[in-house]
Amino acid sequence: MTEHRIYSMSFASVYPHYVAKAEKKGRTKAEVDEIIRWLTGYTQKRLDAQLGKKTSLKDFFDQAPQLNPSRNWITGVICGVRVEDIEDPLMKEIRYLDKLIDELARGKAMEKILRK
Repeated sequence: MTEHRIYSMSFASVYPHYVAKAEKKGRTKAEVDEIIRWLTGYTQKRLDAQLGKKTSLKDFFDQAPQLNPSRNWITGVICGVRVEDIEDPLMKEIRYLDKLIDELARGKAMEKILRK
């Protein structure tokens, strides 16, 4: 079975779309970065380094220092699919991030997005 093509896309190519989506709705790049750091465990310095290296999405998540255990509380529909029903572990991580960015763009409070 072949891998989904999204896995080989660079995180740096997807990241500006996350930021643009958030900024279009009055949110900030800093909030996007906070969500990514919360989900993956990257520091800001390491996140910036990953963006500079143009790391693939697969490698970005594989190299994540500490995936947040609270990410399993992320539920809902993204791209017409329930996040909690996704079986492929990597696709689930990618969709978790998509869902969090969607919540940010919809105006949800950061405390709720970060499951605090």
